Amino acid sequence: MWQALDIETWIAGRRSDLDRVKGPVSEIIGRVRAEGDDALFDLTRKFDGIDLEEIAVSDEERMAAYDLVDARLVESLVEAEERISRFHELQRGRDLWLQEMEPGVTLGVKTTPLSRIGAYVPGGRAAYPSTALMCTIPAKVAGVAEICCCTPPPTNPITLVALDIAGVDEIYRVGGAQAIAAMAIGTDTIPRVEKIVGPGNVYVTAAKMLLRDEAEIDFPAGPSEIAILADSTANPVFIAADILAQAEHDPNAACVLVTTDAALADAVTEQVKRMAAGAARREIVEKALDHSGYIVVGDLDEAVATVDGIAPEHLSLQVADPLGILNRIRNAGSIFVGPYAAVACGDYASGTNHVLPTAGYARLYSGLDVNHFCRRSTVQMITREGLEAIGDVVETIADAEGLHAHAESVRVRRRG
Repeated sequence: MWQALDIETWIAGRRSDLDRVKGPVSEIIGRVRAEGDDALFDLTRKFDGIDLEEIAVSDEERMAAYDLVDARLVESLVEAEERISRFHELQRGRDLWLQEMEPGVTLGVKTTPLSRIGAYVPGGRAAYPSTALMCTIPAKVAGVAEICCCTPPPTNPITLVALDIAGVDEIYRVGGAQAIAAMAIGTDTIPRVEKIVGPGNVYVTAAKMLLRDEAEIDFPAGPSEIAILADSTANPVFIAADILAQAEHDPNAACVLVTTDAALADAVTEQVKRMAAGAARREIVEKALDHSGYIVVGDLDEAVATVDGIAPEHLSLQVADPLGILNRIRNAGSIFVGPYAAVACGDYASGTNHVLPTAGYARLYSGLDVNHFCRRSTVQMITREGLEAIGDVVETIADAEGLHAHAESVRVRRRG
């Protein structure tokens, strides 16, 4: 249950599960590579207990899902889609920009959207229509031509509606590591993609990492986690509520409170125990709390250093001067500033993306955004005048490196 933590041990434990499952996941990938759709049918029977008739979800099934979803929920998904799209539109850069750096030398960048991407939307314990929106909307905003999605069976009508609202082209009822393998390698039913995005359990995350040579991935994403940096001014009820919200995601979710106030840690502990006892998903929450807890530090400098060492997926700042702390944070997937910025707002409707790096990978990767779905090519336009301006520099350095043909390719133009 919720406890005082040794932070170094906790951080190391966040990645140990990935190493543990890489062997079994490699076997799954090998089967999909060798057997294609047949492996998907068999592995779905084995892991999900479902005999699939079809892997692809038909347009008729997609449309019929609207009749099974409450109208108010459909309206909420539409509103969330609008908010998420609006935020991601702000990230979209120019398709092409050119700048004359000096007479005759014009440089720039051409941005090209990917042609085909795959999104993974978890299922099983719950429906995740929010993840369906988060994975696919930035790809749509970026201009990706084809977007497919894999989600475990049985396909939830809510997820189907969300994917339709987001404008997804293809939906497949397959989950787990085998879904990642199918999108990366390709089967008769599921054409291969250029990039795979989306969170999942440890098997999904391991499959993404093992298949990076087959398809680009976003980053390791899942299971979920939160770190809360708090001082004596924080509200223990708000903190405990955020902790329970993360803990109910998955038995392997993890939550950490980093605080300068031992009394706050005690108060949060009492609130966490109280809320966990009445949680609707109590069994999942209690398992997550078994590897969650708090650490009391001496001052805010130590608190910031500790949080940066964790590099959490979600970071909540509940201190007297959150903006002052915000500028000092280096490693975090998404940051929630102030007591009223519930992490759940970012999960659903503020507009930011909730697909974020976990297990300390926020020190290496940024959360999902429009840029993940684009390639950028540098552009240079050089006139004869420009070549004269930089030619001596090119020839001198090329000759020094012993690459004389490089130098000659400039000299021949200058002579001619």
